[in-house]
Amino acid sequence: MAAAGGREPGSSQGAGPGRCDPAPRRPLGPPPGQRPPAAAILCVCVRVPSGGGAPSRPRRSGMARQVLSRPLVTAKWLSEAVRAGRVGPGLRVLDASWYPPQERNARQEFKERHIPGASFFDIEECRDQASPYDFMLPSESHFADYVGRLGVSNDTHVVVYDGDELGTFYAPRAWWMFRAFGHKEVSVLNGGFKNWVKEGHPVTAEVSQPAPAVFKAKLNMALLKTFEEMIQNVVSLRFQVVDSRPEGRFRGTELDQGLESGHIPGAVNIPFRSFLTETGHEKSIEEIQQIFQEKKVDLSKPLTATCRKGVTACHIALAAYLCGKRDVAVYDGSWSEWFHRAPPRYKVSELKRNKA
Repeated sequence: MAAAGGREPGSSQGAGPGRCDPAPRRPLGPPPGQRPPAAAILCVCVRVPSGGGAPSRPRRSGMARQVLSRPLVTAKWLSEAVRAGRVGPGLRVLDASWYPPQERNARQEFKERHIPGASFFDIEECRDQASPYDFMLPSESHFADYVGRLGVSNDTHVVVYDGDELGTFYAPRAWWMFRAFGHKEVSVLNGGFKNWVKEGHPVTAEVSQPAPAVFKAKLNMALLKTFEEMIQNVVSLRFQVVDSRPEGRFRGTELDQGLESGHIPGAVNIPFRSFLTETGHEKSIEEIQQIFQEKKVDLSKPLTATCRKGVTACHIALAAYLCGKRDVAVYDGSWSEWFHRAPPRYKVSELKRNKA
């Protein structure tokens, strides 16, 4: 990820908020037999062919058996959960904001204003601090210890958000991290803190102190790609590669914080903002599917996402998940690692080609 100052701006396409059939798999809070408001939770209901192909249009019959873990929750649903006092061991809210230090102070902003009951998920702490590359996944024990101190157990429904001006920026990274370490009940707050405030939901400066919990982490290597696997794929083409950076960075015509840009051979470019509406919500499933189709990305086949630092690549994973594809891997090192380790012939750049 990253543009000047560590960000990854891209083109924005307007549309209404993401839509899908509401059918929560496991209601939180209400007594047995009582369901949350119908429009409160955004879930993905898909029919996957027996051969593992792309999901078809949702059907009403047998829907409960086809619901995936809820990748998105609405501000309305979360607000009702907060007001009902349901934030606790069964529901934890995490602010995963991160900003370039010269622009904003995420932790300070959290102390001043955040969703009631939320804890701060510090991506600077929850990473492999020995790696030369930014934001690489921590060890299983590091992640388990860190989120356990935030009151998250394996039975907790985790909702992540961030305060980026786009609506959502780092939250999908936290969402993917939880999934990579085996956690299923994790959701992104659709529209982020920006829209939470805009809609008039409560905020507080009171910092909660959640009781520590036990979290057992097991890294799912199917959701992670290493440099070696990416190198092999240049020749084998075993999986598709989608790069979420802005077009100029992908093509190599713009510098990225002084780093020469370009892309991995065979990669397709879909800037992550393509999946967001002008308001900062996720686009509808139909619109997202069309975006992948226009780029000739086949969601029935293996897919890996990459970017600058492994952050906005997680927007690709989230968008595909909304379409029913749960197994998108992320190349954690992304261009930051690829630029420093790949041979020159494996770094595609229009700028270099034009100079030659």
